[in-house]
Amino acid sequence: MATNAKWTVVFEDKMIIKQTGDDQGGYVINDDAFWNDPKWSNIWAIQYKDDDHEYNDTIEYRDETPHATWTIAGLGDFNSQFISRWEAAHLAKLQTNWDDNNVADETEAEKITRLGARPTSYSS
Repeated sequence: MATNAKWTVVFEDKMIIKQTGDDQGGYVINDDAFWNDPKWSNIWAIQYKDDDHEYNDTIEYRDETPHATWTIAGLGDFNSQFISRWEAAHLAKLQTNWDDNNVADETEAEKITRLGARPTSYSS
């Protein structure tokens, strides 16, 4: 396993986990078309460091295939495939939290003053 990975992907659980920063946490991504892509069929998990030292990344395979780095595995852009899905799930959570944070008889303007504007985007 990579040490100090910023991202972990667990294919069995369809989960993407952000392990650093203020908004750490994991989300199950319910997108069977994505998870069933044949290029993922032999992958058990990914530990992704997201820095300039690709040797810190680890792709773990289901069979006896030796672990590889993200670059060596040649699986495309990590950000567009995993981070963007995590960010969309996290934005949905932030929006739900904002929507559900109500005070009796509070106007929308008062809510915005108290909480700030409803989140419309998120970037890790």
